[in-house]
Amino acid sequence: MITSFTDLAQASGVCRKWKQGVKQALARRQTLSFAGFKMDDDSTARLVHHAYSLKELDIENPWIFSSFGIVSQLASIDAFHDSSRSRWGCQITDNGLCQISLAKCVSSLTSISLWGITGITDKGVVKLITRANSLQHLNVGGTFITDESLSAIADSCPRLKSIVLWSCRQVTETGLFVIVSKCRKLESINVWGTRVPLDCFIGLLTIRPALQIKPQGLPLNVMLPVV
Repeated sequence: MITSFTDLAQASGVCRKWKQGVKQALARRQTLSFAGFKMDDDSTARLVHHAYSLKELDIENPWIFSSFGIVSQLASIDAFHDSSRSRWGCQITDNGLCQISLAKCVSSLTSISLWGITGITDKGVVKLITRANSLQHLNVGGTFITDESLSAIADSCPRLKSIVLWSCRQVTETGLFVIVSKCRKLESINVWGTRVPLDCFIGLLTIRPALQIKPQGLPLNVMLPVV
């Protein structure tokens, strides 16, 4: 039984039958997680392209946030922009997301996590999201996206139920209002560590009273400061 990407790589190199078996195994998978693996653009895109039945795609880079304390990491996240790509986890860039966006499974994806992938920008995220029309859950926490990505999400993901914008410090209240207004099925939004003013969250609840804004109780309390 093939249980890891190492097994997949080894099996595909044995013989033609094994290589075909690897493709068949990928074609049946509904979930793929690259968390903790050192993956590049080409290898990641190649695997996703063979996963025709894929529903959940996890390309997160947890190392950047688990290797350091949260508070200190928030204070110096910009300093790790380059080093995180070279030393920890997935080394995915906009080029990788653009390649992945062409995979047949993208239109059927219900969950995507790009948590902590600091090598991506609006360019790659927009390219991927505009084809992910079935998306229900999106995690772009710890990335450097802006309102441009939020606008693309709002226009392309009508089924979106939850979004994590943890420490996305370049998004503004304008982007949040767009996504809450257009994504009518949105139930939860995580805005911990953003630079959005407190009044914005009260406005979001005016638009969608049942919306869960995390951390819970945020509109009633002062946000934790981001240095």
